[in-house]
Amino acid sequence: MDQPEGFTAIGEEQKVFRLQRFIYGLKQTFQSWNTHFDEVIRGYDFIKNDYDPCIYKKISGSSVACLLLYVDDILLIGNDVKMLGDIKAWLSTQFSMKDRGEASYILGIKIYMDRSRRILGLTQSSYIEKALKRFKMEQPKRGLLPIRHGIKLSKKQSPKINEEVKRMSNIPYASAIGSIQYVVQCTRPDIAYALSVTSRYQACAGEAQWGAVKSILKYLKRTKDMFLIYSGGELILEGYSDASFQSDDDDAKSQSGLYSSLVVLWYLGRAPSRIPQRIPLWKLNTLQLRKLPRRRFG
Repeated sequence: MDQPEGFTAIGEEQKVFRLQRFIYGLKQTFQSWNTHFDEVIRGYDFIKNDYDPCIYKKISGSSVACLLLYVDDILLIGNDVKMLGDIKAWLSTQFSMKDRGEASYILGIKIYMDRSRRILGLTQSSYIEKALKRFKMEQPKRGLLPIRHGIKLSKKQSPKINEEVKRMSNIPYASAIGSIQYVVQCTRPDIAYALSVTSRYQACAGEAQWGAVKSILKYLKRTKDMFLIYSGGELILEGYSDASFQSDDDDAKSQSGLYSSLVVLWYLGRAPSRIPQRIPLWKLNTLQLRKLPRRRFG
């Protein structure tokens, strides 16, 4: 292992320690592994994505391959079967690895493929079921909408007396928001607005806010088998946007949203009620969009 900061042997800085035993892993382990993998994969002409360091791309003529890395799990996708086979064969010479065949499930996401119809579908039904069980929402009635029409949430609804504060401290509000957020980011843009509203009150949630979160979970229960579909048909660019003016009762901020069919792209954010700087659409892509300051959205 590398010499820890503050314990470097003077005059022997280039040396490393021999590790006798470790119990729970080392702080350097994951960074060292990622650095090593990055060096190796770049040597095979893969290019790291500037906006997501876990994605690599390799182009050879008309053949394209993308490699997705999550800790030590790898997902490969491309338009040339031979190229993918060569990449897997090369990876097996560099690392001790297992080829688990065609991907069907990763990180709580089920992958469905129909080559005859050129369809790729993603669903998180199993993940949603586990979340419902975790938050004891298996039995309630299924919700028709992720958020009720006309609902108004504000910090004025936060707990005021000790009994209310104590009760809300035992409710896993932030954990529920985190579980819903993962679903939104991966496959379910239809609940992005409901999440945007309820996530503002993680530090001061009351019964009204918790009721709104349960409405989202009820809706997910009814729609847990929905798929996000990527088709192989002609690419038709469609974009939708919406905004509300000073809809936040707490700070008079406005709400804006954007959806595009180019791959799949969605965004929701709040901004002060003024005309923001506008950015030409051609300067945006799915990965850049997540990193733009909210104030720059129009």
